[in-house]
Amino acid sequence: MRVAMLAPIAWPTPPRGYGPWERVAATLTDALVDLGVHVTLYATGDSHTRGQLRSVVAHGYEEDPGYDVKVFEALHIAKVFEEAAEHDLVHNHFDFLPLTWSRLVDTPVVTTIHGFSSPSILPAYRVYDDRVRYVAISDADRDPNLSYIATIYNGVDLDDFPYCPEPENDGHVVSFGRIHPDKGTAEAIDIARAAGRRILLAGIVHDLHYFDTEVCPRLDRDVVYLGPVEGAERARVLGAAGALLHPISFAEPFGLSVVEALACGTPVVTYPKGAMPEVVRDGETGFLVPDADEAVAALGKLDSIDRADCRADAELRFSAQRMAADYLAVYRRILEGGR
Repeated sequence: MRVAMLAPIAWPTPPRGYGPWERVAATLTDALVDLGVHVTLYATGDSHTRGQLRSVVAHGYEEDPGYDVKVFEALHIAKVFEEAAEHDLVHNHFDFLPLTWSRLVDTPVVTTIHGFSSPSILPAYRVYDDRVRYVAISDADRDPNLSYIATIYNGVDLDDFPYCPEPENDGHVVSFGRIHPDKGTAEAIDIARAAGRRILLAGIVHDLHYFDTEVCPRLDRDVVYLGPVEGAERARVLGAAGALLHPISFAEPFGLSVVEALACGTPVVTYPKGAMPEVVRDGETGFLVPDADEAVAALGKLDSIDRADCRADAELRFSAQRMAADYLAVYRRILEGGR
């Protein structure tokens, strides 16, 4: 089987730090190669893969602002579809833009919908619902007006997130993700303070005004911003924490950092919004709480969570191998004409 894997070009694939869509595309590509699938990854030129790499742009536009994004997005997508006949299937991780090419080629197209940035993009998905097979990353993120061939949870390379049976002895917690009101960074700080715990913040600043007005004034010796955390440091930061504090204010489509924390053995305290009830097993791998007060209380019950259970659940449900096997089954179904 020959698969064209279309990644975004905001960051390299895999990204050095932030870049969840690129990270999933990279993890899936390598795991499929391990299963004997011939994968051509279309990504930035500085990407790394066990598949074959093809690119039209040297660097991600978030790291290299010296080119017109729309021009190179168009050229990037065009390259995949101009070469579509070389492949049995095109797997799109690039949101809705590649859908508009899908009827111009005979090669089947499957699109993983990594959440909807806005309801305004839904018309594009609806127009191509009869042509493109859609995969949801959680049942919570399914749109009732679209057809889906499967829900497949994102997976992580467990070797990159080794199990940490004991957190550091200071009992600190971590907030890991882009600094944005959606992620509840400021609220996480307030929850940690109310629980008497030190907190580390890690992630890119996605909303500078929010960072300057709501996060920076809260920083002190017990509230430390680490900046974007890259490479092996991600696992070290997540594994050392007593818990990942994730007080989101939106319907999280999946939550890759949540799964990365579980893989390290770190329980998660979060609100039951979006995919969180699918990802976190309440009382077993963390706590689903309704508000900040209950989040504070949950931090006092972390000893009731067995970190080995967090790791075991990640191995069972969120490994790269499980994700690749699920996608391979979908590919075969599509190539047999299934929807």
